[in-house]
Amino acid sequence: MSDTPFRIGFILFDNVTQLDFTGPLQVLCRLPGAEIHVVAKTLDAVQTDSAPFILPSVTLADCPYLDLICVPGGFGVDDAMRDEEVISFLKRQAVQAKYITSVCTGAFILGAAGLLKGKRATTHWRYHDALAQLGAEPVKARVVRDGNVFTGGGVTAGIDFAFTILKELAGEDLAKAVQLGLEYDPLPPVDAGSPDKASDAIKAAVESRFKPRMEAFQNALDEVLAGTG
Repeated sequence: MSDTPFRIGFILFDNVTQLDFTGPLQVLCRLPGAEIHVVAKTLDAVQTDSAPFILPSVTLADCPYLDLICVPGGFGVDDAMRDEEVISFLKRQAVQAKYITSVCTGAFILGAAGLLKGKRATTHWRYHDALAQLGAEPVKARVVRDGNVFTGGGVTAGIDFAFTILKELAGEDLAKAVQLGLEYDPLPPVDAGSPDKASDAIKAAVESRFKPRMEAFQNALDEVLAGTG
């Protein structure tokens, strides 16, 4: 690795899914030479979707150019993908960034900035098909790479995404050492973590819970597509 810091920026917004951010952070902060920036519109505490607040370290206006941009997801994407300040920041950063990345529904913020057009990409399974509305090619996978664009699936896939990046930047041995240090060896006591594994009853329950959420999301996406967001 070079002596030059490798600047990694996580773009936060209210109602972000905290694991979309903290999962990759735990992995990528161990990259030799990593310089982590927690970026938001202001330095005020950002409300996550699970009660904790997170303090940004730099504003969008003051953030240096980043080597890796990571946009997490969460219900707050509805507002973030319509926020011109956020979208302008991403467009500006993407010109020089080595890696443009997202976790979960953060992909739609990248898409709103025009960064997924013609790109293979993934996101949370429930939102997957909507990627095509932003010009992306939806691919069902935990992690998808297309050039310098890396997208991760829903929430916990952000950890797999981060190890994919870490392996590319620092090699397999370091990635394995970090994996062991974090004891990342998933063996869940239940096995319904994807639609392909879940029963019809479980899928119906989740669909019912997501129904109002998906309506709100599609309304926001429609505004982005109409150029009114």
